Amino acid sequence: MGLNIFSVVRRLNRHYTFPMLPVTSSSLNRAMFFLLADALILSFSFLVSMALRFGGLSSNSAMSTILPLAAIFVSLKIMVFAFFRVYRMSWSYFGMYELWEIVKALSLSLFMLAGLSFIMQGAGLFLGVPRSVYLIDYGCSLLLVAGLRMSKRFYLHVIKGANAVTGKRMLVIGAGNAGEQIVRDMKRNRDSGYRPVAFIDDDLRKTGIYIHGVRVCGDRNRIQDVINQHDVEMALIAMPSAPSRDIRDILARLRASGITQVKTIPGLTELMQGKVSLSDIQEIRIEDILGREQAEVDCNMIARYLKGKRVLVTGAGGSIGSEVLRQVLGFKPERVIAFDIDETELFNVEQELKGVNGASRLCPVVGDIRDVAKVRWVFANHLPHVVFHAAAYKHVPVMEEYPEEAIKTNIFGTRTVARMAVEFGAERFVMVSTDKAVRPTNVMGATKRVAEKIVNELNSIGGTPFVSVRFGNVVGSRGSVVPIFQKQIKAGGPVTVTHEEMTRYFMSIPEAVTLILQAGAMGEGGEVFVLDMGEPVKIIEVAREMIRLHGLIPDVDIPIVISGIRPGEKMYEELLTTSENVEATSHAKIFKAKDSLRHDEVLARIPLFDDMVHNPDPDTLRAFLKELVSSYNPANARFAARSRINNAAARSVNEALS
Repeated sequence: MGLNIFSVVRRLNRHYTFPMLPVTSSSLNRAMFFLLADALILSFSFLVSMALRFGGLSSNSAMSTILPLAAIFVSLKIMVFAFFRVYRMSWSYFGMYELWEIVKALSLSLFMLAGLSFIMQGAGLFLGVPRSVYLIDYGCSLLLVAGLRMSKRFYLHVIKGANAVTGKRMLVIGAGNAGEQIVRDMKRNRDSGYRPVAFIDDDLRKTGIYIHGVRVCGDRNRIQDVINQHDVEMALIAMPSAPSRDIRDILARLRASGITQVKTIPGLTELMQGKVSLSDIQEIRIEDILGREQAEVDCNMIARYLKGKRVLVTGAGGSIGSEVLRQVLGFKPERVIAFDIDETELFNVEQELKGVNGASRLCPVVGDIRDVAKVRWVFANHLPHVVFHAAAYKHVPVMEEYPEEAIKTNIFGTRTVARMAVEFGAERFVMVSTDKAVRPTNVMGATKRVAEKIVNELNSIGGTPFVSVRFGNVVGSRGSVVPIFQKQIKAGGPVTVTHEEMTRYFMSIPEAVTLILQAGAMGEGGEVFVLDMGEPVKIIEVAREMIRLHGLIPDVDIPIVISGIRPGEKMYEELLTTSENVEATSHAKIFKAKDSLRHDEVLARIPLFDDMVHNPDPDTLRAFLKELVSSYNPANARFAARSRINNAAARSVNEALS
């Protein structure tokens, strides 16, 4: 008929499903090879076990009894192997998981053969087969079957890999799970361009051990010596859980040792399931140096208020809002309503999240938080349980020029969303605030301070708990200094810094959002949570570090120009006002600010803005903002470079957060 085994299997698979059998020609060839090899190996194993037990197999009568038994042993084991998909395993990537499947298959075979022997002992076939034969056969079968499947990896990685001398000699810093996975991939892929020659790890218990043939040579204090001894050409920082201060220290040591090519892998919050591969290796970024702290959170606490709930995120296309979407989806909500006025950013984030688990629950909505009718429609149709309010105008210089727009969005928009949350019975409202709301010197900060007061007042009169979360700059957000410096460096400079002494707090976007979710879980209503932003960093140092990351020398290859403080900018940001006391919470990086000011007249006075924003006069608007926020001092915008913020207050904040 001209049919072979491949065509028969293909025809059968058109009508039936055989999950234990491969369907492609190459996989069928591999399966047939291993099936025949196993038949020989298992037959040999049984004969060896009988010979070892009885001291040989000399007589013909013994062989006439043994051969039928061997056929039973081999046939049963091969059927069990097929059930455990042993014949669908990759030969090149045989590992611990595949070994465990073989152990399970042979163990089941052992019990089945023992049971068959017990049932059929009266038939005479299994008479005279000692129990020790089953155990010897089990050990021999495991050794030979697993050994055959490990042979290709042994050849590729040990024999052939030992001769692979291509690629730059790399020092891997971090001998943990990430470092082990990366080196394993490098050894497996000869064309990776990397040749790991040594490990560095601060855990001194690992010193002297070998991982995939690469020795752990000591802690970071030995970086210089190891580089000289092994002729290192480049380095990889394989420490996804390392804080940014450790990254900075290691980077400084590498530069001092003459290593300019330094790569890294993403932080834990950016990795999927904590697994890394060669594709994750990337150039070191400013985010790794400034904002790579790993925040520990109580995922069970967060899941209790997000799992199975409908969640509304305003400003969902922005830096913070889009990250809120990413992280909230991981807690299996019923639905996530992504609300934003920018349809392009909303489309982009929807496309990005398509492959993310739970993305089918995402519901994008284009609209403006200043549109009362549209916001009401969103609440009426989706009835969100939880609201994350991240929509805001945030660019300080632009809002100084158009204060009426900041008022419309940051004040009127917040009031609209917050009122709807009360009206439709939302279970929780979390507002994303900013350190610029503290003793503001600009319109943006003043309007965000009013927004904090709005939600605080609504918390006292409605049934919805409202909390605000206040933090500083996030690395890489739109409009921050990092993307601006990036463009200036790519253009060949100059890099413009407003003042040599200007400092800012920095935090990574994933960490900030993780803490926002945690604060939302902790809030009972009325709190202003303050995130511990770590130590402030000089903006000019950020510029210098970014230039170095591009392999250039600051003020030599790329000039740095002091451009002067822009309208509304502060020299130093603060996280607390003078009227607030800070309290520790159950989380080490989240504090609670207690505000002694009364907020009961803010909502009643906001309508006075209506006429002002339709006929905007910047001075009039600032004057009224001053009435609502007594600490607002727009005069500081011009003279921020001449004097520092109240030193005593700054010291009290630092002491409170230390």
